Amino acid sequence: MILPIYVYGQPVLRKVAEDITPDYPGLQELITNMWETLAQSEGIGLAAPQIGKSIRLVVIDLDIISDDLPEYKDFRHVYINPHIVELDEEQTDSMEEGCLSLPGIHEKVVRSKRIHVTYLDEQFQEHDEWVEGYLARVMQHEFDHLDGKVFSDRISPLRKQLVKSKLRALMQGRYRCSYRTKINK
Repeated sequence: MILPIYVYGQPVLRKVAEDITPDYPGLQELITNMWETLAQSEGIGLAAPQIGKSIRLVVIDLDIISDDLPEYKDFRHVYINPHIVELDEEQTDSMEEGCLSLPGIHEKVVRSKRIHVTYLDEQFQEHDEWVEGYLARVMQHEFDHLDGKVFSDRISPLRKQLVKSKLRALMQGRYRCSYRTKINK
């Protein structure tokens, strides 16, 4: 089932999400719904708070960019209870980001090129690894959602001032996008 994506201004996007256990009710169905929602919205990542669930669950599909980045061919992963343990702050880069919860807004964001993460996969097997490159950027973006942050929190003060009216418009439901959304009205 395709779920509505919560747009900037929804309180759930500002809450720190909770870890879950294997007996979380309807977990497999929720993961399936998140994959369907992500595919329909043509995104590359979706965090549970973006569909109104304040839990630490993320799906990432980089296969859709594999024409440009062939190393991500067939890359589709579920991350349960992910946490960033460490950021390599000596190596960063700036790249334009967008977000399904902030339709129509794109800004350059500085992020670490390499990060140390822990998470559980769909079988609740533990992973503890260093990740780099584009996947590290996507993980930082999606895992921010689990900590109550959105990418506009990470742009310069000047850029924040310049996008303030766009953010206000999102909260008022004044935007267009091709997928189902939910606003705070």
